[in-house]
Amino acid sequence: MIFYEDLAIGTTRNFGAYEVTREEVMEFASKYDPQPFHLDDEAAAETHFGRLSASGWHTCSMTMRMMVENMMNEKSAGLGSPGVDQLRWTKPVYPGDTLRCETEVIEKRRSASRPEMGIFKSRIRTFNQNDKIVLEMVSNALIRTRDPDGSD
Repeated sequence: MIFYEDLAIGTTRNFGAYEVTREEVMEFASKYDPQPFHLDDEAAAETHFGRLSASGWHTCSMTMRMMVENMMNEKSAGLGSPGVDQLRWTKPVYPGDTLRCETEVIEKRRSASRPEMGIFKSRIRTFNQNDKIVLEMVSNALIRTRDPDGSD
């Protein structure tokens, strides 16, 4: 199990291989982001995307799926997240793309009010099959401490 004390600033992890399908792009968009360039080939062709593209929110969801699968594989003592900062969708995601993630621990501290918790920030990047960044954000996460009375 990975606890707060096991996190080291600068640690980088690479994981995931998520295949983006046309059906999933359209299903997500129809439920949550029904803009024409996510749902209709002809409408998408007339935009700067040039073709059907995934919603940025769908890209976030696919990234989250890869992150959770990675955490489950590593048996993290994670306790959720109070949010993200600096979310950017840097390139479109298209059906047929294969996505992967990279995380880097950039900051950490113990909670002053909850000694059983630590708080850390990670820079998260999602790449397509051409190693182009399609999403970048800073995640704020909560994680159990192994020793609530310990120090950094």
